[in-house]
Amino acid sequence: MPEVPDAVEKAWSDVVEAARRTVADGLVVGRSGNVSARVGDIVVVTPTGVPYGDLRPQDAVAVDLDGRQVAGELAPTSELPLHLAVYRGTDAKAIVHTHAPHATAVSTLVDVLPPIHYVTATLGGAVRVAPYALYGTPELAAAALAALEDRTACLLANHGTIAYGASLRQAYERTAQLEWLARVWLLASAAGAPRLLPPSDLATAATRLSTYGQDRRSAR
Repeated sequence: MPEVPDAVEKAWSDVVEAARRTVADGLVVGRSGNVSARVGDIVVVTPTGVPYGDLRPQDAVAVDLDGRQVAGELAPTSELPLHLAVYRGTDAKAIVHTHAPHATAVSTLVDVLPPIHYVTATLGGAVRVAPYALYGTPELAAAALAALEDRTACLLANHGTIAYGASLRQAYERTAQLEWLARVWLLASAAGAPRLLPPSDLATAATRLSTYGQDRRSAR
């Protein structure tokens, strides 16, 4: 593998860690799903068809924003068009794509995951479902990007989830929150008609959540 900058090596380590976590947390099964991180104009991404547990430091895969491979011998994920479309169309620095079971189930039932909990505000509002398109295609990438307008996550019909953030930690957290929201909606819908939050309550929650949490260093 050609020598790569330290920042790309660090991004690769973080990408592999996040990818392995998707398996450990039950968000994907086997070799499904994919993870990436942007370093300048370089995108570090998981390879296609390789178990995450088998990935080594020397297996780093990176492409430029046009999809030309600039590092690694393994082929990048088949969902590379999806990742690149989101990087080109948003301010994303990291992306997590999964086949999370509850979220995928919801993607087969509705066109929008309703605002059943104020955590919806962390994703920009009610989560849209991008129309179905075959995986790895420009059509899927375009549908997802449209569903992500003013949002940081969306569902992919009969497929799974995609979420992005300013870091892999944030992208992963949004992925996990989306799966939790989907599970809550499914549980509530099975029992009756869920009570939903109006836009005004979501807006208030968004304002409050924008300052939620604290830096450990500032808490000392």
